[in-house]
Amino acid sequence: MSAITRAEVAHLARLSRLALRDDELDHLAAQLDQIISAVARVQEVAAEDIPPTSHALPLTNVYRADEVRPSLAPEQALAGAPAAEEQRFRVPRILDEEA
Repeated sequence: MSAITRAEVAHLARLSRLALRDDELDHLAAQLDQIISAVARVQEVAAEDIPPTSHALPLTNVYRADEVRPSLAPEQALAGAPAAEEQRFRVPRILDEEA
């Protein structure tokens, strides 16, 4: 496998809109080369008969049966709220409209 070049790192930085110094380009080229080599080794080990997994142990969610239970009416839930609007809690705006 060929090593990643300084020019390739500079190209990736430009695409990512990152301003990197010359010493950072050299340092990152070596690091990215190590990462690419590690990924290549993992790909060699991965067998086609082994299904991909996200966890070493199987995960299962514990669900309970849905059942209707008595709950608060909107008026009761909003009774202690400092401000309410259209059967909802009214809270201060935290984001500008541009966000």
